Amino acid sequence: MRVQCHRVGHTTTLFVQTFTTLLAIINPLEALPIFLQLLAGQDSAAHRRVALRSCLYAAVLMLFFLVFGNLVLRIFEVPLSMVRIVGGVVLMRIGFSLFMPSPGTSLLPIPGAQGQAADDIAFVPLAMPIMFGPGAIATVIGMSSLVKRTESVTALLAIVIAIVSTMGATYLVLAYADRIMRRLGAKGIDAVTRLVGFFVSAMGAGLIFHGLTELLAMYGIAPK
Repeated sequence: MRVQCHRVGHTTTLFVQTFTTLLAIINPLEALPIFLQLLAGQDSAAHRRVALRSCLYAAVLMLFFLVFGNLVLRIFEVPLSMVRIVGGVVLMRIGFSLFMPSPGTSLLPIPGAQGQAADDIAFVPLAMPIMFGPGAIATVIGMSSLVKRTESVTALLAIVIAIVSTMGATYLVLAYADRIMRRLGAKGIDAVTRLVGFFVSAMGAGLIFHGLTELLAMYGIAPK
């Protein structure tokens, strides 16, 4: 009974951590101005269509890295502790850039993007790199590294559900971008972005800590 409860708790933790980290990294509120600029002059139906396609593309990319990311690491014999450390460094860097943005660091549409058809921008730049960038890659691989062999199926399923839930929430934000932008305004989005950046940095620090602990235990420097 205790073992089963432990597995359920670990699976729930994986879901919550993956969902909150991915949602914080993607930060659909920060993508709102870019989304509206790229789709300037388009109606609400076009907004929903492009939002759906971009979220589907990003979800497929995340699932691909979830399945094959660890396979590549095993082929090149990269320990998972290293993945956690590097992923934590990436998350901390993204978190600091969100918390203390400097001029010129915000995401901007690629040159000529406004001249493209609405559906052409669903993959680039919306799905990649705005939604699926280094932070999302590090999160997916880092969270999959926490999966234990004894509960691999349920744990991986929890991560998959977290990815789908994240993209579902992102779709809702983008689909109603006009209303949200009017309610929050530029200052409101900036405040939320800075708050999200703080938590992303904290998540990155946690990954680094767990990676270092596991690495030290691997070489017998620290107790397991």
